[in-house]
Amino acid sequence: MKAFEQLIAWDQQALVYLNTHWSADWADQFMVLVSGTFIWIPFYAMLLYFLIKKFRYNTIWVIAAVVLTIVLCDQLASGVAKPLTQRLRPCHEPSILPLLRMVTDCGGEYGFFSSHASNTFGLACFIWLVFGKKRNWSWLFLWAAVVSYSRIYLGKHYPLDILTGAACGVGVAYLMAYVCKKMINRYPIKSN
Repeated sequence: MKAFEQLIAWDQQALVYLNTHWSADWADQFMVLVSGTFIWIPFYAMLLYFLIKKFRYNTIWVIAAVVLTIVLCDQLASGVAKPLTQRLRPCHEPSILPLLRMVTDCGGEYGFFSSHASNTFGLACFIWLVFGKKRNWSWLFLWAAVVSYSRIYLGKHYPLDILTGAACGVGVAYLMAYVCKKMINRYPIKSN
């Protein structure tokens, strides 16, 4: 139990350091924007364009797998882990809150593990895998890391929330990419 308590203490210290020392007034609104959903609609449209271009009629399998990836990632975080662990978000933790630099309101009560990290890393890894790593889609991991880091910057998640969410997203992505490739090979959709 001592090791677990030490891990939690390090996690809290890392959050306070990153939240207060790696922040600047000029970056506040950028991080709020990055952490939002609607700003990424053009980005998702671009991904859809490249998926249709590569998979043509089989894009239906890929879109179904993307949707399942996001749903699984989100539900594992919000529907399973958060209610089970009931770890307060840093911005709801009375001992940590006075040490944080808060830019926006807090959000939900529990934070372990991050849905943002799980969803973005799940999507990034899935796209990277289905494109067969032929094209350089690894930049998607940088996108996922920036979105995930914004959650630490805004005081909404601890670093372990982010790392666990990222690991969950990658795991789900590998599973769904495998299923998607099997479906495309077994039940290809061709034009009439």
